[in-house]
Amino acid sequence: METARVLVIRFSAMGDVAMVASVLRELSAQHKRIQLVMVSRPQFAAFFEGIPNLTFHPIFPDEQHKGAKGLWRLFNELKKYDIDYVADLHNNIRSRILTLFFKTAGYRLAILDKARHRKKELIRKRHKVFKPLRPTVERYADVFRMLGFSLKLSHQLQREARPVPDTYSSLLTTKTIKIGIAPFAQHPYKVWNVNHWDVIFRTFPASAYTFFIFGGGKQELEQSTRWDEQYPHVHNTIGQLGVKRELDLISHLDLMISMDSSGMHMASLVGTRCLSIWGATHPYAGFLGYGQSKDDCIQVEHPNRPSSIYGNKSCICKGVEAIELVTPRMVVEKIQKEILPISKGIGQSGG
Repeated sequence: METARVLVIRFSAMGDVAMVASVLRELSAQHKRIQLVMVSRPQFAAFFEGIPNLTFHPIFPDEQHKGAKGLWRLFNELKKYDIDYVADLHNNIRSRILTLFFKTAGYRLAILDKARHRKKELIRKRHKVFKPLRPTVERYADVFRMLGFSLKLSHQLQREARPVPDTYSSLLTTKTIKIGIAPFAQHPYKVWNVNHWDVIFRTFPASAYTFFIFGGGKQELEQSTRWDEQYPHVHNTIGQLGVKRELDLISHLDLMISMDSSGMHMASLVGTRCLSIWGATHPYAGFLGYGQSKDDCIQVEHPNRPSSIYGNKSCICKGVEAIELVTPRMVVEKIQKEILPISKGIGQSGG
């Protein structure tokens, strides 16, 4: 295909936007002459740095781009890029209004198929259809295919060479195994009991392991600070780094451990392997991190799972929340199994 300018729309959420970035890296690599304009919230701009021929255009939905009038203003801003195609990878009310403006103006566009019916079948209590859905990243890729762009996703992690954050440079050069922990999530039903992490930190000693805690928010910061003060080999990063520097740090880790949350998708962006803990949600919904392995999902199957796609609904199994079916021993054993090959080359990731 000749040179083409494609507007890509995905406003939120953080994990979804990170998955879009993974797809755009592949698209840009396979179509050298494509010009991409990415529209998303400004805090996600770091996800798209380094993608050739990509321009990031921020949306401010609570300010100048609020409501239909604000979206009309955004439409006029975006027209200045001389766009050929519009790829709506969000398909929500705000994006549909914006794409309607482009459609009315005669632009060629394609919109994400969210497979809402299939998702309802997966999460309903009665007559649940427990089958894996098409991966979300493939659904994103389908939008570009509808626009005429061939695109084959590798579904492989690709390590990125990124700078070492100055704040943690001394910790990254120690001869220990570096593990990132993203123990929080937007919804409580996706969060493993924080007390379980004490078992993890006590099991893996400071002489051989260094842990970094990722997240955001006041309560998360308070909890992370307590761990930082209690354990010499556990280090809080919340409030210390922006998204770009968080990605830099994650790229130098040997392993990441995350809930079904953005931490997993950030690990994918920089090619770091991630163990993920699942409860009310399920990898079958299609949101496993790009390039991550199903074998690295720590979960206990139960007929009630999943109860929701995004983890915003309780999922009681055997009298407890589904995520509490995962025991600290299960996580410990999984870490021990996966770090064995890493330990043979201990310290290599940090220099």
